Amino acid sequence: MTKDFEISTDSNCDLYADEIKNLGVWVGHLSYTLDDGKNLTEHFDKFEKPEQYVDFFNQIRNGKIARTSILSLQAHIDLFTEMAEKGIKKVLHISQSYGLSPTLDNANKAIELVKEKYPDIDYVAIESSTTTVGEGILVRIACEMRDAGKDRQEVLDWIEEHKNKLQHIIMVDDLTCLKRGGRISGPKAAIATMLQIKPIIEFGKNGKLDVYRKEIGVKKAMKSMVEEFASHTVSKEYPWAVIIVHCDNQPRAEELANMVFEKTGVKPEIRIMGPIIGAHVGPGGVAISFLSNEERPF
Repeated sequence: MTKDFEISTDSNCDLYADEIKNLGVWVGHLSYTLDDGKNLTEHFDKFEKPEQYVDFFNQIRNGKIARTSILSLQAHIDLFTEMAEKGIKKVLHISQSYGLSPTLDNANKAIELVKEKYPDIDYVAIESSTTTVGEGILVRIACEMRDAGKDRQEVLDWIEEHKNKLQHIIMVDDLTCLKRGGRISGPKAAIATMLQIKPIIEFGKNGKLDVYRKEIGVKKAMKSMVEEFASHTVSKEYPWAVIIVHCDNQPRAEELANMVFEKTGVKPEIRIMGPIIGAHVGPGGVAISFLSNEERPF
């Protein structure tokens, strides 16, 4: 079947290299730098092997500081130019949440600039009100709908209608990265670490991540995550869209998945988070992301 349009996104979607190839998605890669106190080294989020993810989090554990930036205007221009040069006329670009960064603005500006050279292209960019595996869920569904013969407007409308039904329950294990990123003060981080306080972070309807509550200890935090998950109704249309994502903490992710299964009968997919959002969540963190029938509560 001939595709009505192509799909592009940014690497915050945290799709693996083989999935990107199999889905036929075009990806603009974000960059990050690693600071060891002496040198700043720039890298692009182009991981192809599991050990690359693990190595990234190990470097953070060993003291390196990861700094991230939005997908640049030039990166968008490069992505859209490559597509235009290959004769792709119609595109739906799915960007990370506007509540996290103005990546969408760079996408729209790049479309305008590329259109000056390729005036017959018809590229549309939208924001996803999510990131990491939540963004990946939307991209996977968009590809499924496209391959089933839906046109771009139908897919765009579906995303706009459902993106605020993507729930995210994130437990931060190590507050160091939140402190480095300025999201929590040094004294607060020290006290919270001493008391074993685990922030639970969620996306709101504005597409921003906020601390929704705090739990004391990993066990209590994970139990509260499972209870909150159980309070929602998972989408019957896409029951596979329940994912536990971790920052190089496979054992805890598996434990959380088992707790979810015992409580609800739902068996989540387990994935590892990429470096861009992983740099902020920090090593050891885990999250449940899923498509529900209810909109976000706040």
